[in-house]
Amino acid sequence: PLVKHKISQMRKADAGAKYLKQLMHEISQLLCVEATADLPLQSCTVRTKDGDEENGMRISERVGVVPVLRGGLGMVEAMTEMVAGAQVWHLGIYRDKASLLPVEYYNKLPKKVTVHTVYVLDPMPVSGATAVAAVDILKAWGAGLPQGKTLAIKFICIGASQQAVDKFTEAHPDVPFHVGLIDALLAEFRAVLWIHPTREPGAPAAAPAR
Repeated sequence: PLVKHKISQMRKADAGAKYLKQLMHEISQLLCVEATADLPLQSCTVRTKDGDEENGMRISERVGVVPVLRGGLGMVEAMTEMVAGAQVWHLGIYRDKASLLPVEYYNKLPKKVTVHTVYVLDPMPVSGATAVAAVDILKAWGAGLPQGKTLAIKFICIGASQQAVDKFTEAHPDVPFHVGLIDALLAEFRAVLWIHPTREPGAPAAAPAR
């Protein structure tokens, strides 16, 4: 309910840029809570004012966050605030105008897999092609793990078209797809997701001109 409420606020014609940025941050955090609900925990010692206590809990696996440029950058801060210590890498993918196929133009994944679970961030998949391509890249990356180990991949978006959801789930039925709202292709909503000015060091702002 909270996610749908906040997405509705984003679509208001009189919503200012500052408020939209805040809403995008809040929605991303709510989706993060849902997507991370099954992360494994282990017990740990917590030092309190009264001394050491052995009833603490902490996430037992390393987590990665992969924003798809450029829109995904607007969701990164919310994720890393919620999952402290998460490793962040960027993927840049655009759709070729002639072939309509996704083309990778930027990839900052390390050579070796250093996490157990990775969350792909792409605020508004429209055709679904870029989302599918991003997971294809991550699956290929995770294929280098030793036998018996697998890379868990999860996809998080604020909104998506039904076309994108269908394409994604057909291509990757094993990858959880966390979405705030499945809706028609709304031009005003898509525009909202590009207001975030964030550009992290080393990350290109957009796909190269073609």
